[in-house]
Amino acid sequence: MTDVFIAVDNIFSPLGSTTAANFEQLKKGVSGVRKQENPAMSDQPFFASLFEGNENFIKGNDKTTYTKFEQLLIASMADALTDSGIAPGDKKTILIISTTKGNINLLETETVNQSLQKRVALHHSAKLVAGYFGFANQPIVISNACISGLLAIITGMRMLRSGQYENAVIAGADVISKFVLSGFQSFQAVSAGHCKPFDASRDGINLGEGAATIILSSKKEWSNNIKVLSGSVNNDANHISGPSRTGEELSQAITKAMDDAGMSATDIDFISAHGTATVYNDEMEAKAITLANLQSVPVNSLKGYYGHTLGAAGLIESIVSLHSMKENLMLPTLGFKNLGVTKPVNICNTLYKAPLQNCLKTASGFGSCNAAIIFSKQN
Repeated sequence: MTDVFIAVDNIFSPLGSTTAANFEQLKKGVSGVRKQENPAMSDQPFFASLFEGNENFIKGNDKTTYTKFEQLLIASMADALTDSGIAPGDKKTILIISTTKGNINLLETETVNQSLQKRVALHHSAKLVAGYFGFANQPIVISNACISGLLAIITGMRMLRSGQYENAVIAGADVISKFVLSGFQSFQAVSAGHCKPFDASRDGINLGEGAATIILSSKKEWSNNIKVLSGSVNNDANHISGPSRTGEELSQAITKAMDDAGMSATDIDFISAHGTATVYNDEMEAKAITLANLQSVPVNSLKGYYGHTLGAAGLIESIVSLHSMKENLMLPTLGFKNLGVTKPVNICNTLYKAPLQNCLKTASGFGSCNAAIIFSKQN
C-alpha cells in the first residue's frame, strides 16, 4: 500500500498565523476564547475565539475580491505552500477544501439575488481560492458537518493511494457569524463561560474562527516523519443534531481505523478527541472510547483553546496532535477538572512529556457522522 506522508502544515488562528506560534501558545496554556460583546452577532455576551476587527488577512486585498472565509483559506495555504515546495500547477497535485458554512454570513448583509446565491456556493469559493494559487486541477469541497476536516484528510489519503495524485493540499476554514451562533444558541448548546470538555460542570461549546492546511504527499522526499496510516468514516443515523446514545458507531469507526493500520488498543499512545463540552457529545465519546478498549489511553480535547472551529476543527486539532508527537508532549484539556462522563476515560489535565508514537484523532458531527484517523511518527 502506498505510504502517505504529512509534508507540511499551517494553523492560522487568533492564537497565531503559523503552527509554531500556535503550539507555543498552547504549551503556555493560552486560550483564544474570550468574552465577546458584539450586538451585531448576539444580544447577549458570549464566549468565543474570534479574530479581532475586520482586518484583511492577505496583502493587497480590497475585500471585494475575497471574503473573510476565502482570505483565511488563502493565508493558511500560502504559508504551507511556501514551506513545502510543492507546485499547485502540478497535475499530480489536488486541492481539497473543508468547511461547513463557507460564505453563509453574506446572507446577513447582502441582498439575496442570483449573484449572491452564486457567491455563497461552496464550489465558487473553492474555484476562487484555487485560481489564486494557480491549481491545475478542479478543487474538491468536503462539507460534512464537524467531521469535514478529518474526512478531507481521509479523502486525500485515499486519492493518493489510488495513484491518481501524488500530493494533496487540504485546507479548511470557517467564520463565526450571527447565523452560525444563533443556530447553536437555539438549542442551548453554547456555554455561558469557557467550555469544559468532559468535565462534570460542562454546559456547552464555545465557537471559534480559524483556518488550517495540511499537505499530504506519497513522495518520500516530502516526508516530515509523520504518516497518515488509516481513516474510517460512518454514520449512526441517530438524529439530525444529537449523537448516538451508545457510542457504538464511533467505536466502530475507531476499531476499523485501528484494524486498517494493523494496530491494537495498546499501540495507541494518545487520543485527540472531538470533546465539544456538550453533555451528549462527551458522554458518547467516552462510551465509544471504552467500547474500543481505549479507556486507559490519555485523551485530550483542544476546544478550550480554539473553541469549535467547525470545518477547520479536524485539521487544526490534527496538526496540533502531529506536533505533540514530534515534541513528545501531551497537552492538557483546558477547563477540565472533574470527570463528568459515566465511563472512566483518562482525560489529560496537565502538560507532560511522554513518548508519543501513534495518535488517534476522532470527530463526530450533526447528522450523526463519525470519523477516526490514525497518525504515526516514523523513527
